Amino acid sequence: MGDMKKVYVGLSGGVDSSVTAALLKEQGYAVTGVYMKNWSQDLPGMPCPWKDDYMDAKRVAVQLGIPFKMYDFENEYRQKVVDYMVQEYKEGRTPNPDIMCNQEIKFKLFLETALEDGADFVATGHYANVVHKPTPQLHIAKDANKDQTYFLYRIQEKALAKTLFPLGSYTKPEVRKLATKFKLITATKKESMGICFVGKVGIKDFLSQYVQSQPGEVIDQTGNVVGSHEGAIFYTIGQRHGLNVGGGLPYYVIGKDMNKNKVFVTTDINDKKLWHNRLKMTNVHWINEEPTNPTVSVRTRHRSPLIQGTIEKTSGGYTIKLKNEIRALTPGQSAVLYQEGIVLGGGIIV
Repeated sequence: MGDMKKVYVGLSGGVDSSVTAALLKEQGYAVTGVYMKNWSQDLPGMPCPWKDDYMDAKRVAVQLGIPFKMYDFENEYRQKVVDYMVQEYKEGRTPNPDIMCNQEIKFKLFLETALEDGADFVATGHYANVVHKPTPQLHIAKDANKDQTYFLYRIQEKALAKTLFPLGSYTKPEVRKLATKFKLITATKKESMGICFVGKVGIKDFLSQYVQSQPGEVIDQTGNVVGSHEGAIFYTIGQRHGLNVGGGLPYYVIGKDMNKNKVFVTTDINDKKLWHNRLKMTNVHWINEEPTNPTVSVRTRHRSPLIQGTIEKTSGGYTIKLKNEIRALTPGQSAVLYQEGIVLGGGIIV
């Protein structure tokens, strides 16, 4: 028993992390379940579900007969993820808090705390694969529809060496079947939607707690005022829904002026401001070494198709020339780069 590898599993109270813990126990690891308390604040009319999730995680640990702990990362989470996210929105960009959560909390703070606590590895319910030898590499998951490597591209190689992703070789339906086989209480639990730390709360409702609504003009491609908005901060490039603009053709957001609080839209789906054949990215992170082969596949949103491109280093970052045009490149979002199923890294779109 003394030589059993110890794995601390991030138990969120959902089916994926529950099956992760069950699989690792079945494989002979000494598993400890850990609930990360990242957010507990209730919002008006929207109570935070953390207590329910915590209890579900605890029940799963009892079912599996494994030790259970809670790590309270709420202060760090507020500073590293929430404050970052709000500031990015204030500057007119659209950040991805899940990516920052993985970088700063799950695969840094959680990992460091678990290792200090005696763990050999950490594991989460992400759909991704790690190939540990000879050098730790991040590979896409078997289930292309569920693959979550887009959110994991900022992980450090040394963190990857201490990480397990048991669900990478399963599809979501297979994971549900495993949950039933293991008789887990989370087997039929619905997936949580919304941004990672506030459950069912949408981004607009969340941001409204931090910024005042500032009505402004919505201006179309001909320069005419066609409606009003509640604040340019709430809108993102390419957005179609949620625009307070009268009937006719659908409008798409093509730009924002944060200083003048104006939102620019178009009814032309072929508008040049909506389509791009190159992208620039900064704050670039490579999981392993910087690639020597410039031919890459690029993903600019979770679940968006991979697009072929050629990468070159430029002043202040990198430019990728795209084989096909991409609609609605969004500043603040991430471009993630792949070669033959391996995640190279990526950067923030500017």
